[in-house]
Amino acid sequence: MKGLAGLFLLLGACTPSFSETFLVLPFFNTSGAKTIDWIGESISEKITEALAAEDLLIVQRSDREKLFADLKLRRYAPLTRGTIMEIAINLDAGVVVFGDFEVGPGDGSTPRPLTIRAEVVNVRAVRRDPPHTQSGSLDELSQLQNRVAWYVLKAVLEARAPAYDAFLRRHRVTRLDALENYIRGLTAVPVEQKLKLLSNAARLQEGFTQPAFELGKLHWSRKDYKAAAEWLQKVDSSDPNHRDALFYLGLSRYMTGDFQAAADALQTVANAVPLAEVLNNLGAARHRLGEGEALSLFRRAIDSDSADPDYHFNAGFALWKQGRFEEAAESFRAVLQRVPEDQLATLMLGRCLNRTGPRPGDPRSEGLERLKLEYSENAWRHLKAVLEPARK
Repeated sequence: MKGLAGLFLLLGACTPSFSETFLVLPFFNTSGAKTIDWIGESISEKITEALAAEDLLIVQRSDREKLFADLKLRRYAPLTRGTIMEIAINLDAGVVVFGDFEVGPGDGSTPRPLTIRAEVVNVRAVRRDPPHTQSGSLDELSQLQNRVAWYVLKAVLEARAPAYDAFLRRHRVTRLDALENYIRGLTAVPVEQKLKLLSNAARLQEGFTQPAFELGKLHWSRKDYKAAAEWLQKVDSSDPNHRDALFYLGLSRYMTGDFQAAADALQTVANAVPLAEVLNNLGAARHRLGEGEALSLFRRAIDSDSADPDYHFNAGFALWKQGRFEEAAESFRAVLQRVPEDQLATLMLGRCLNRTGPRPGDPRSEGLERLKLEYSENAWRHLKAVLEPARK
């Protein structure tokens, strides 16, 4: 048998801890045709999406790709079990999911057959079972990878896994051409090519939110904030990237001057994940709206990460605007303790010491709030999982 067909499924002797980190590798292409390598990434993305939707901790694709490059490993090529374990250990993953796929030849009158084989390995404990296999036609790729993803959830979550019908309601079937454009866009390097392929994917299937999220992030990185917001607002609550999308939607709205919409988006994120960067940006939006709540948000960000000078600066700026010069001076001193060369903090400290308040119409007194432009809830989710009592 080709590829991993003769291998066994390795599962932990017990269900993995819910604070465990999961690594999903691209599925190996055993068909010999490189033009369909993208299918291996598609299966991997679907499994990753299913795990993330259950709030499980996932190794980021960018971290996985960096390690592949460091180890000089070719994506989609079969790996030895030893190499797979080495990758998992290097990425501090307790559970690794991998497998292979095979696409058979077609005769033009019938769809090409597709077989997917999946393995789940608990790196810390081992039990052998047959690999899980799904077979059908290439046209049914979305349905087949949905089944594989649900199987993985059942393997790692056991009784906590969602019922299959409930899982399918959350993970809709996607057209093959839309999937191909999405995955090719996701892995493409030239930005213009990524934009074209991802736009095709979104156009080919209405409600396909994954390319909408990627397009939003791409436009954000290009500082096209209006276009970014148009795409990011299409990412609905069923998408695991929903909170990420809301964070960048809030930033995009802020950059276009729609501070109320920015605050609304960021408030939703803060309610679920009160990260320091979220609280800070929400405070900045509230401050631009003239709301007194902004100062308490900046202070909450400081409580979460007192080492970051930007949170102290924003608190100082809010205090200075209120004429609370002594308190503001303490905040700006905190900034300078961390970044002595911060010229704006030095200027603001001087204003506080001279008791010089804001001057109407002075551009140097407006829009000084500092934003955080990166969002990652993995560390927060990991800490939450460790602190929560173990769930059955």
